[in-house]
Amino acid sequence: MRTLAIDSATEACSVALFDDDRLIAGDYELLGRGHAERLVPMIAALPSKGRADRIAVALGPGSFTGIRVGVAAARALALAWRAELAGYRTHDLLAAMTFDKARQRGRADEIAGVAEADLMQGIAVCNTAGHGQWYVQQFSSSGEPIGDVAALDPDQAATSVQAHLVVGSAAEALIGRRGFGIASPSWPDARLFMSMNPLRLTGDVSPVYGRPPDAKVAAPKTYHR
Repeated sequence: MRTLAIDSATEACSVALFDDDRLIAGDYELLGRGHAERLVPMIAALPSKGRADRIAVALGPGSFTGIRVGVAAARALALAWRAELAGYRTHDLLAAMTFDKARQRGRADEIAGVAEADLMQGIAVCNTAGHGQWYVQQFSSSGEPIGDVAALDPDQAATSVQAHLVVGSAAEALIGRRGFGIASPSWPDARLFMSMNPLRLTGDVSPVYGRPPDAKVAAPKTYHR
């Protein structure tokens, strides 16, 4: 089975094409903005223009625009190619990437100086959420999530996150605020999609925003005579 992985939920934008679990080709760019302009050309540059039997897309939490861009592209391609469609959560991939890096290199201390004992205590993912907040979530040493994602103010995050190792785009900021631990700044990379537990995939490809959207639908106006 060929799988196309799409991840545009954070500041990073990445795509990857797999033959079963073997990476055929992929691309990764840390954009910040401009996912809508870059995502489709990145897919088109893949072998066979990325055509696959299955499409897996990041659902968030993350950037509202980035999430929508990725989900819309995945839905359109799945319809055109009659491909299976699946979604995954951003933090699940980041956690899987962290543990996979330790396994592949065989030395946990290759990850920002972290010791094996730190990984055995689990990790935390901390990403920027907008409006000064952070998306935070903790994971066990087996890579399973402990609780749901929470959008917290920095002080709340610093007191609630106990894991010694923190990964993600706001990892350094959280460690600086908390005053202890190790930060490993990182962004999700579709090229490492296969490091994730397939049981974390879902057939419900609905965006996971993590907090209410900034824009609200205006209430209908009432006219009086």
